[in-house]
Amino acid sequence: MVVVVMVVVVTVVVMVVVGVMVVVTVVVMVTVVVMVTVVMVVVTVVVMVMEMEIVVVGVMVVVMMVVMVVVMVVVMVMMVMMVVVVVMVMTVVVVVVMVMVVVTAVVVVMVVVIVVVMVVVMVVVVVVMVMVVVVMMVVIVMVMVVVVMMVVVMMVMVVMVMVVVVMVVVMVIVVAMVI
Repeated sequence: MVVVVMVVVVTVVVMVVVGVMVVVTVVVMVTVVVMVTVVMVVVTVVVMVMEMEIVVVGVMVVVMMVVMVVVMVVVMVMMVMMVVVVVMVMTVVVVVVMVMVVVTAVVVVMVVVIVVVMVVVMVVVVVVMVMVVVVMMVVIVMVMVVVVMMVVVMMVMVVMVMVVVVMVVVMVIVVAMVI
C-alpha cells in the first residue's frame, strides 16, 4: 500500500509540474505574439501618420527583427529548460519505482521459494503415485498392443486368402473363356 501511494503521489506531482510548465510556455508564447502584433501596429500607425523617411523605417524594421529573434531565443531556452526539468523529474521517479520494484521482487522471491519447497514435496509424493499408476497402465497397454497386433495379423491373413481366392476365380474364368 505504501509503495502504491508513493507512486501515485510522485506521478501526480510530475503531472502537475508538467502542466504548470506547459501553461507558462503557452502564456509566454501568447505574450510574445501580442507584443509583436502591437509593435507592428504601432510601427504602421507611426509610418502612416508621420510619413517617416525610408531610413528610419528600415531601422525600426531591423529593431523589430532583433527583438523577435531575442524573444524566439528566450522561448527556445525556456523550452529546453522545461525538457531538462521534466527529464530529471522522470529520472527520479523511474529510480524510485525501480527501487520499489526491486524490494517487492525480493519479497516475492522469498515467498516463491517457500511455496516451491512445499510444491516440491507435494510433487515427489504425486510422482511416486503417478509412477505406480503409469507402470500399471504400461502393462495394460502392452497387453492391448499384443492383442491388437494379433487381430491385425489375422485380418491381413484373411485379406490375403480372399485375394488368392479372387485370383483363382479370375484365372478359372479366363481359362473357361479361352477354352
